[in-house]
Amino acid sequence: MSLTLDQVKLKSQARIVGLHPVLVAATVALIERSYARGVNIVITQGLRTIAEQDALYAQGRTNPGQIVTNAKGGTSYHNYGLAIDYALLLNDGKQVSWDTQLDVDKDGVTEWMEVVEEAEKLGFEWGGDWTSFKDLPHLQISFGLSTSQLRAGKQPAAEKIAAAYAVIDKLQGEAEEDMNKIAELEGIISKQDGRLAALEKRLNISGQETYSKDYEKVIQAAKDAGIITTSADKSKIELNVITMLVNSGLANKALISFFKNFKAEVK
Repeated sequence: MSLTLDQVKLKSQARIVGLHPVLVAATVALIERSYARGVNIVITQGLRTIAEQDALYAQGRTNPGQIVTNAKGGTSYHNYGLAIDYALLLNDGKQVSWDTQLDVDKDGVTEWMEVVEEAEKLGFEWGGDWTSFKDLPHLQISFGLSTSQLRAGKQPAAEKIAAAYAVIDKLQGEAEEDMNKIAELEGIISKQDGRLAALEKRLNISGQETYSKDYEKVIQAAKDAGIITTSADKSKIELNVITMLVNSGLANKALISFFKNFKAEVK
């Protein structure tokens, strides 16, 4: 069963706490825009303390495990609420995946890269673009500041923050406009479907109908005359035309060609 957008967003709610407000807005937008492309994601890491960063750095070095970062405490954008890590959220809402080659919809773009595309539009820098240590789940917005500057207490400039919000708001506004257009088109299609259904009901040609015993003799007479070759179910309009021909005595081989052409036009 597919997850709703609210269910997907709820999975990341706790990990967004403590992020810079711009990161919160960008992350929520990323979850929404990825969902619109058929990709569910979950935020696995957000704000990370210096102690947590040091413990992560020790993994694979002085502690058991695989090396997952080259950043000591204070040298990661996670320590300043300016970075997130993500994973793919599977449809059961419980399992996550870091499979970067997964392409469920077979559109030639992996789910992972669809998320990256949306992230970069929103102003995120992707760790997969790094040359020294590729960090595929990592996304950050640095506002042009180094971790050394952040350690020294420097804060993102107001104009940088305003510019970041402008990018996010513009994309979200475009997305909302697209959704409104889609909803409008869906309404038009729904009305057209209703009109077609009403017309089919009036003409009684909504599908193939099994004919009753009242039509058995008519069908047999039409077969004998060569007008039809099978007793397969006919639509109501076909049965009415066949009955008219048989009852009027026009069911003869001379009219076969005419009837076939007529039948093709009716369909």
